[in-house]
Amino acid sequence: MSETVIESRVAKSQRINLRATERQEAVLRRAAEATDRSLTEFVMSSAVDEAHRVLADRRWFSATEAQFDEFVRLLDEPLPSTSKFDRLFARPSHLAEGE
Repeated sequence: MSETVIESRVAKSQRINLRATERQEAVLRRAAEATDRSLTEFVMSSAVDEAHRVLADRRWFSATEAQFDEFVRLLDEPLPSTSKFDRLFARPSHLAEGE
């Protein structure tokens, strides 16, 4: 069952107020009618779909095999030595056993 269908069965308790131009409202109403949905259903479905796309773009990345190999190589490469790293690595670990 699609997420939209499941969400439409859940009681809605949150209100989102939007302002639109006459032209924007007309386009949204025509699109909602063309898909046999109410204006609210159409706008919410479209907004949630776009939100999922935006958030997925920040969680999932695609790369060619060559790009992935370069990424792994860079991760495996040792960090350059700096005085800040030297001081950090010299500190006792809070995770060491017996402390």
